[in-house]
Amino acid sequence: MISSFKTGFVFPAMLLAGLAAAASFAATRSTAEEARVIPPAAVDEAATGADSEVAVVAGGCFWGVQGVFQHVDGVTSAVSGYAGGEKATAHYEMTSSGNTGHAESVQITFDPRKITYGRILQVYFSVAHDPTELNRQGPDEGTQYRSAIFPMNDEQARVAKAYIAQLGSVHAFSAPIVTTIEPGKTFYRAEDYHQDFLAHNPGYPYIVFNDLPKIANLKQVFPTLYRPDPVLVGVGRS
Repeated sequence: MISSFKTGFVFPAMLLAGLAAAASFAATRSTAEEARVIPPAAVDEAATGADSEVAVVAGGCFWGVQGVFQHVDGVTSAVSGYAGGEKATAHYEMTSSGNTGHAESVQITFDPRKITYGRILQVYFSVAHDPTELNRQGPDEGTQYRSAIFPMNDEQARVAKAYIAQLGSVHAFSAPIVTTIEPGKTFYRAEDYHQDFLAHNPGYPYIVFNDLPKIANLKQVFPTLYRPDPVLVGVGRS
């Protein structure tokens, strides 16, 4: 099932009425995310001197996850897309069925001299999504909204596995972490109208209640990482 607030995003009337609708909805719904302070990764990648690295993660609707990492210092690009399935089914309408193997994902390009892969994962687990929700995130249900890490190499897989074990051992969350580690998967870029959605539509009800709190949490929990001006994909919105 897909949230009705999300499926209506293509209609201009919803965008124009976003703030008013959000206000009336506030009485029946609380914000989706709360800040979680968790320890940094005890196991991280060794410095290689490289100036660019890619991480791919999934944590519910890609609008919010992209929005969070666009505000992280050291991230040079955050692109919404699909990972876990085949190229032929890497399309929004098909992925939304929950039968393609894809998860709505974000490809994060970052400068490892400024922020490490372990630090990326700390932000991911702490403020970008709730890693204890199985095949759902907030109002969205289905395997396409699962919590997943798509490591680009064995080293990333090792760091991710160790960090999940570390967080579990210290009971960082009140429920077990259900995040899967899925190596060997290709990332496929999503349609242009999904890119920079949070930045373009801050008054849209889904964004107000599910994603803007994540940005606020990033600023609160990681003040030294927070960047006020997001790094945008900068494509058209048609």
